[in-house]
Parts: sequence; C-alpha cells; structure tokens
Amino acid sequence: MTTQLHSRNPATDELIDSLPIMDADEVRAATDRARAASHWWGAQGFSGRRVALLAWRRYMATHADEIIELIHRENGKPRADAALELLLSLEHITWTAKHASKILGREKRRPGLLMSNFSAHVEHVPFGVVGVIGPWNYPLYTPNGSISTALAAGNTVVFKPSEYTPAVARWYVDAFAAANPQAPGGVLTLVTGDGATGAALCRAGIDKLAFTGSTATGRKVMSTCAENLVPVVMELGGKDAAIVAADADIKSAAEAIAFGAMGNSGQTCVGIERVYVERSIRDRFLSELKDALRDVSPGCAATSSYGPMTMPGQIDLVRRHVSDALAEGAQAVMGGIDSIGDRYIEPIILVDPPHTSSSIQEETFGPTLTVTTVDSLDDAINLANDVPFGLAGSVFSRRQASRIARDLDTGQVSLNSVLGFAAIASLPLGGRGDSGFGRIHGPEGLLEFTRTRAVATQRFPLPGIALLSFRRPEWLDRALPRLITWLHGH
Repeated sequence: MTTQLHSRNPATDELIDSLPIMDADEVRAATDRARAASHWWGAQGFSGRRVALLAWRRYMATHADEIIELIHRENGKPRADAALELLLSLEHITWTAKHASKILGREKRRPGLLMSNFSAHVEHVPFGVVGVIGPWNYPLYTPNGSISTALAAGNTVVFKPSEYTPAVARWYVDAFAAANPQAPGGVLTLVTGDGATGAALCRAGIDKLAFTGSTATGRKVMSTCAENLVPVVMELGGKDAAIVAADADIKSAAEAIAFGAMGNSGQTCVGIERVYVERSIRDRFLSELKDALRDVSPGCAATSSYGPMTMPGQIDLVRRHVSDALAEGAQAVMGGIDSIGDRYIEPIILVDPPHTSSSIQEETFGPTLTVTTVDSLDDAINLANDVPFGLAGSVFSRRQASRIARDLDTGQVSLNSVLGFAAIASLPLGGRGDSGFGRIHGPEGLLEFTRTRAVATQRFPLPGIALLSFRRPEWLDRALPRLITWLHGH
C-alpha cells in the first residue's frame, strides 16, 4: 500500500488533500513519460508551445477562484495575496510564451576572415527533461518561474512540490492538461512526496534540475545531482537588506519595508529581513515603521494582514533568532518573544543587534525585522554585504539610490520600493553565495534551460587551401607564420 502524504491547513489543521509519497521507481516512471513526450513537445516549435502556454494561462485565469481558495487554505496566506501570486504567475507565463522564439532563435555569427568560406550560427537546444523542486512559501509563483520557462524553451518537466503544498501543485499540473487535451501526459508531470522523493528525482535520469529552497537543502540536492553530473539552478535563501538614506522619503520607505518584511508572514526569500538607516533619521524612520505596522496582524480572517507560519518548525527558528538578539543587547521596539505563538507571529522589530547575531547572519523567514543604525552610507553598504547571502535588496534615497545599489552584492535590487523586480517578467532572478546561482525569469531564465550548440557550415571549398586537412599543401604550411603576423601582429 502506497504511503500517503497528508496536506493540512496550517491555520486549522483541516485535511486539504492526500497524495502518494512516490518511491524511486514511480519517479523514474514519471521521468520516462516525460522523456517519451519530449519529442512531441519539441516538435510543436515555438509557435505551438506559445499556443499551449497561453491556453494554460487562460484556463487558470478563468478558474482563478478555485486556485486562489486552494492557496489560501493550503498555504495559509490571505486570499488577496493568493490572487496576487496567481496574477504574477500568469504575467510570467505570458511573457515567456511570447518571447521565447525571439530570445532562443538561431543566432548568426561572423566566421572571420580565416574561415570566410563558412557560415556560422548558434542554436539554443532544450536539455530534454527538466526536474523542478518547488517551495511552499509561494507554491504557484516560484516553481512556475522555472516550469513555464523550461516548457517554453522546449523541455518537458517533472515537478516535485513541497510536501506542505502538494494540492496547489496538483491543481497547477492538472490545469495544463485540461487546457491542452491534445498534449501527451508527460509534458508536465507531477511527483509527490518528501525529501526522498526529491532525491529520487535527482537520480531519475533528468537532464537539468531547478531547485528553490533553503541553502542547507540546496547543498544536499547539489550533492545528489553531482552523482550523475546533472546541472542545477539553485534559488536559495536570502537575508535581504534595505538601506534608508537620510534623503529618503521616510514615510514611503517605512511603508514599503513594512510590507517587504512582514508580508506572507515574512516567508519570502527576497523579503526584507534587515534595515540599515542613517543615524540622523533613525528615530523618525522607526516612528513611521511602527505606524505602518500599527494595524498589521496575522490571522485567518478576511481582514488579516498575513496568515500563519506554513511550516511549524520555522517558529522555533524565529524564536531562537529573537532570543539571541535580545540576549545580545538588541532592543525590541515592537513585539518580542511573547509575539511568537503556536501558529501566528505578530510583527517584531529589533533595533541594533550585534552584527554577529544569528538574527543578522542567518535567514529567519518570519515576520521579524532588524534595524541597525549607521553613521554613513558606506557603513550601510559594507554591513549589508557582510553576510553569506546575496539574493536581493532595496535602497531608499532621492538622489543616491543608483550609486548605493551599484555597490550592493546582490542578484537584484529595488530602488525606492521592495520586491519590484519579482513582478517584472522580463527581469531575471537569482543570487550569489549562499543564495545560489543560475537565473530564472526573463531572457536569462530562458537561456538557462537550453544548451548552446555551435554550427559551422562550409559553403564552398577554397581550391588549394585545405586548412583543416592532412592534404594541406606545403606552401600553405610555409605561409602560416606570415599569415599569423599579417592577421595578429599589428
């Protein structure tokens, strides 16, 4: 009897769905189906894949109420946030479907004088079967960034979602099939289960893997993929900082940071976990920040600002980070240890914890925020960069935002906003250091899911000049040193 995975509402423990925990044989069979479907999917070409992806988009848009309610129940976030997640997912599918042919089409290259009897071009070839392991915090938007891009590039996909949100994943995969009844089942395939299922996917014969999750789990996934030299895209954790300069619009900065830090219960890899604010405006900023959060509270009601912690184990980590910061001298100006409940965490603001504190150096992934006072913007930049992560950041300044952003060691940055890059489908997303590598979204994401292939075609032979031949004439061999000087000695 197959073991079942039980998905529950994190706010009420209501059973949402039961799905199988698939073993290695079942995962291998799913990958084989994806392999069998890859020829059909590739033969559709860019135009056929565009039609299929846009049909999928329309299906999800016309059944929006279903998936919004399911995300709300299984993930816990408010319905309005679930609707926003769906909207952004559809934006990315639309952009990818419409731009894949232009970005991945054949590129002509100049052959150069030496090979002037050749033509040359580069092709972007699908890998074949791409595995995607998705997270629970944005169960639709985040895996979609890899899945829709890999599909548009001509790959088939095997998708293993988080064990906390498998029902959303099943709806998403079923939506593709419903919108494209002519497609064989292996174009987009779901496998469900736990960590062992994810490891089985890495070993199932896939050609590339895209993983989103914690840095610790990412290292394990990379190690498993390395057994068969499977290339990977790693979108890992973040400890994203916002810098607030003295010339910032302080009220707007506080309102944006409040959302960037507490939205989705702080369970956002590109959310704001740290703030560095110049001393001259620190108190005003804190006042505006507390004002922005005055009516923000968690719950499952329609009026709640954000929902419960989706993964119960994360609550203990939040408690440890807050306890460490307070023990090391930080001041709690909003909330504290008592704000951490069994399911919900009220907003917590900690001022000036030590730079070595776990609340600064480790990803918290909860509705907490550290605010550090700095004497200069250079200090802010240095401290912002002095963590193992390098995913995203935000800068608030009327006159110096671009200069500050240039020195931040991150994969993306928002100026005078938070999270703006995530809503723009043409921009890539990815990090460095403990935040991973590779890119999803935008042209760079499409290229990430293809292999480049160089093609050189001899258009006509050059009589007596067989450069790449054992029959090369002696006079040509004698001429090669002079040719080197003529071509490259000036």
